[in-house]
Amino acid sequence: MFEKIGHLVVKRRKSVLALFIVALIAFGAMAGLAIPRLSGGGYTNPNSDSAKASTYLTSTFHIQDPALILEVKSSSLITDPAVRASAAALEKSLAGEKGVLKTLSYWSAGGAAALASKDQHAAFLFIYSQESDLYKTADLGKSIAAKYDGTFQGLRVYVNGIAAINSALNEKITKDLALAEGISVPLIFLLLLFVFGGLIASATPLIVGVGAIIGSLGIIYLISLVTGVSIFALNLITGMGLGLGIDYALLVVNRFREELHHGQDVESAIVNTVRTAGKTVFYSGLTVFITLASLTFFPLMFLKSFGYAGMSVVAVAVLVALLPFPAILAMMGTRIDSLVIRKSAVTPKSDGRWAQTARFVMRRPVAVVVLSLTVLTVIASPVRNIVFSEADARVMPASSPIAIANGASVQDFPGQEGNPIQFVVPNVAAHESELTAYKEQVAKVPGVVRVSADQVVGTSVYFSAIHSMAPRTNEAEALITAIRAIPTPMPILIGGVAADYTDTQNGIGKTLPWAFGWIALGVLILLFLFTGSIILPIKAVILNIISLVAMMGAITWIFIDGHLGWLVGSFTNTHTIDTSMVILVSVVTFALSMDYEVFLLSRIKEEHESGKQNEDAVATGLQRSARIITAAALLLAIAFAAFITSGVTNIKTLGFGVAFAVILDATVVRGLLVPALMRLFGERNWWAPKWMKRFTISH
Repeated sequence: MFEKIGHLVVKRRKSVLALFIVALIAFGAMAGLAIPRLSGGGYTNPNSDSAKASTYLTSTFHIQDPALILEVKSSSLITDPAVRASAAALEKSLAGEKGVLKTLSYWSAGGAAALASKDQHAAFLFIYSQESDLYKTADLGKSIAAKYDGTFQGLRVYVNGIAAINSALNEKITKDLALAEGISVPLIFLLLLFVFGGLIASATPLIVGVGAIIGSLGIIYLISLVTGVSIFALNLITGMGLGLGIDYALLVVNRFREELHHGQDVESAIVNTVRTAGKTVFYSGLTVFITLASLTFFPLMFLKSFGYAGMSVVAVAVLVALLPFPAILAMMGTRIDSLVIRKSAVTPKSDGRWAQTARFVMRRPVAVVVLSLTVLTVIASPVRNIVFSEADARVMPASSPIAIANGASVQDFPGQEGNPIQFVVPNVAAHESELTAYKEQVAKVPGVVRVSADQVVGTSVYFSAIHSMAPRTNEAEALITAIRAIPTPMPILIGGVAADYTDTQNGIGKTLPWAFGWIALGVLILLFLFTGSIILPIKAVILNIISLVAMMGAITWIFIDGHLGWLVGSFTNTHTIDTSMVILVSVVTFALSMDYEVFLLSRIKEEHESGKQNEDAVATGLQRSARIITAAALLLAIAFAAFITSGVTNIKTLGFGVAFAVILDATVVRGLLVPALMRLFGERNWWAPKWMKRFTISH
């Protein structure tokens, strides 16, 4: 199949290139429309009891969450007539803003105690949007924050809430993305120049990288028309699009030049390149695609978005690397080696430093394995301190207005009046006495401050419980678990922020075995089909798991224990890590690790099938591929490490985690552990039952 693709690309090179340009323009137009459609939310489980409670409260009790929560603060008491007058003027002005459905404040609610701070110098003002989907209210948040965050007639106004957070995140991530690209692209080109040694060859991989980014952004726009997509997906598209696209281009260009230097004409070189490197790119991409698809298993839109983005990036990168990119190389021909500035890079040695390293490792395999695993264990050791949570406004820089507003709210309203546990009883008929007894039990649960009176609509009842802990914490999760353990006299839906957090964590926990099972099974099957071995896929999965634990240890050491602040920059240390971000980084790094595993095993298998013994095949395969793997890992690390400059903590975590993991994988794992273990297993590396061999793919 791949040989036929090679012949087709060579013969129809102009047509293939023309179609690529047309597609690039079309997807580029859609890419420009994608960003405004992306959301800053997606952390909730839409199938949970808390989500059902929220829907019931909206439809039956007409209780709507505010799009914006304003804290209005004064040096005088909030009951002062002058403060009342200024607050009334503020609320009237806000009610007249475009997109505002209604407002509610301490003053307009008749001095509601729940909306006042304990020192009586601050009060809440809620803004409700005409848009029912609060994650589509970023424009409202932007306009209100721009106009009202600050002072108003002697009052200090802090703008907070979903709409404001979404707006701030969208703006910050877009700016940070431009900064990251401004740093990474020049560095990547300089590294490509060093790797390939020529200006022409160095520029070509950017074609695949840029094509992957534009194409996947266009696909994300189409996906956003039918479902929500997180704004954070942009960072994965940029990082993986640039990094993975260049990875595949590196492999293809390197093989093309190798074929030319072996005396092949341009057409034969392209055909052989697509037949060998193209096949590796396809199965590598398929492995990454299957791994990233696991993110769509999770109920959270946040994680699903990364699944959509990752699969789009991989699919487009593979497509560009197999069709238009070889067509461009065919048109360039031997000019690929033009404008050489480093001759040693043009003709790589067949037996160089990497082969010597492999032979050194294989002479001392036990020592290398023990030393490598010891190093990885030390790096992984901080993982015992890991604490999971969910992202909130503190992911923003401490100097940002949204973080300042959140800090002021926490300081002035130390209780959780604005984050009650919500109880919805759809049908209370004939159970009134039992409900009273149930409420008394809820009030006795440690952490519950008080239980409110009932609101009744027909046979449905709503009441709430005020608690004393932050709602998105392990303590709040334990509180919700304790409340749900109380026997109920009738069906009761429990909602609110703490319940939503609990349901989200539970939803992730229940999905994890299925997602990881999918990854393990998919990778084992694909690597077996590709290598014809049972041993190699199992080793690959085990080594990747070890590498992942080491990466999580490093993340814990930095983002929980608070080390290396000079490297990652300032951020608000909550001494926790967002659960969704840990899963995302783990899945992405696992996928990229398998990408490099396929690169390496492909070349080793090719050398082994040509007649070389196990050790010679490993040495030659490492020599031929390690240069590309190391360069690819470094390029990808640069693409993601640039995200460390972001002011959003989640993006810093993503950037550092992926960059650290791919460098660790390309050096300690692929450079040391893989050749050492292949030496220890010897010819058994390639073992599989005879009946299974017929299902493998021959090179």
